Amino acid sequence: MCGIVGIASHEPVASLLYESLIHLQHRGQDAAGILTSDQRFYVKHGLGLVRDSFTSDNISSLHGNMGLAHTRYGTSGGYSEVDVQPLWVGSPRGIALAHNGNLVNYRALADELRSVKHRHLNSSLDSEVLLQIFADSLHDARAEDDEAFFQSLVKAIHMVHERVEGAYSVVSLIIGRGLIAFRDPHAIRPLVFGERKNADDKSDYIFASETTPFYALGFEPKGDLAPGEVAYVSLSGKLYRQIVTPRVFTPCAFEYVYFARPDSTLDEVSVYRARLRMGQNLAKRWMAAFPDVLPDIVIPAPFTANTAALSFAHELNVRYSEGLYKNPFIGRTFIMPNQSTRSRSVRHKLNPQRTEIENKKVLVVDDSIVRGTTSREIVKMIRECGAAEVNFVSTCPPIVDPCFYGIDIPSRKDLIAATHTHEEIERYLGVDRLLYQTQDDLVEAITRRGVAFKRPCMACMDGKYVCGGITEEKMKQLEKVR
Repeated sequence: MCGIVGIASHEPVASLLYESLIHLQHRGQDAAGILTSDQRFYVKHGLGLVRDSFTSDNISSLHGNMGLAHTRYGTSGGYSEVDVQPLWVGSPRGIALAHNGNLVNYRALADELRSVKHRHLNSSLDSEVLLQIFADSLHDARAEDDEAFFQSLVKAIHMVHERVEGAYSVVSLIIGRGLIAFRDPHAIRPLVFGERKNADDKSDYIFASETTPFYALGFEPKGDLAPGEVAYVSLSGKLYRQIVTPRVFTPCAFEYVYFARPDSTLDEVSVYRARLRMGQNLAKRWMAAFPDVLPDIVIPAPFTANTAALSFAHELNVRYSEGLYKNPFIGRTFIMPNQSTRSRSVRHKLNPQRTEIENKKVLVVDDSIVRGTTSREIVKMIRECGAAEVNFVSTCPPIVDPCFYGIDIPSRKDLIAATHTHEEIERYLGVDRLLYQTQDDLVEAITRRGVAFKRPCMACMDGKYVCGGITEEKMKQLEKVR
């Protein structure tokens, strides 16, 4: 999972890209990069948070009215600066690319590029393989007018769709041509776009992982790229769009559960409203399962569970309390690099409020239980503050399978619901009662208002990998690599 953004503007875009990354920081905190273009590429990469990777001086050195930016959360590749996006190649033309997702057949494609195409791969990123394949597919594109080039681009994207398996939302720049954005045929990873009208009635365009930067930069949301769609903004500012290779529309459910910011709208679904409905559905399930158990307070595991906890408390007519204060300067523990770091950082970032907890029957609402590490530490902290009872609910169903499409859920052995029974999880967490959202209730919460897809990708919950080709043997290979 990463955050990507591409902007085509009438003015220099470096500062706009920087601001966009600030609004996408929650999608990755390993590294960040900005690339801009006029007749050449200007690039700045850095490790760590966006604010630590750039200065006003190096932002001002990034020239051009078109550009890409990326904030990294590594699910493949290493952790050195060579593995930071955007990436670029100089042949067959200057092409740059930033990618969000994971390629399932990355190893086979990389081996083919090395042995058949005799290409040197400079990083361990699957994004570099995607860049090489995209560049290769454009090799025969003729330098004609914009309309003819767009048709060549459509053919090239179709070749990418036919060869590349997995999840990929992409923004790209081609020197002398313009800005490109495209999405995989199942549209697993999000890609939204917006428009900003100028005084001369011409438009600037933005393509991004979420709508979060749009308001601050003055862009009006215009929707999402469809499954298998490509969009192209020429140097003259004209927008071209075409659906190339549509398949079953299955956007990632975990975006709505956890990853996206609540003020985002993805694939016509308000993340905030979806989380309200998750809490509502879960509360009804709680009342059915435990009709005689009413907590004194409902506490969210901040911040991603706040919205669901609010509607959960409302449905039960119980007081909502922010009994855990979160230090906003500590990163997201889910994307910390290892288990011990996650356990330690939970206590660094969360402080329980004894006055809200002591002698009370507490119900904690969390967005999900993946490894169980964070949940267990939260329960310990609440117990230490004298809670009379601790119940725990998850707005996400049990996570029992790895994700190969861009979420850091690498192996079954790391997933508590895949290796423990419900009763064993209750004992491990140290809770009086545990309740998970059902899969049907999660789907209903996401799709209630009528959307273009029937069921999101829930492979980590139901084992149904939408791209196919994930056998037990393949799964073991991919788990070993990661």
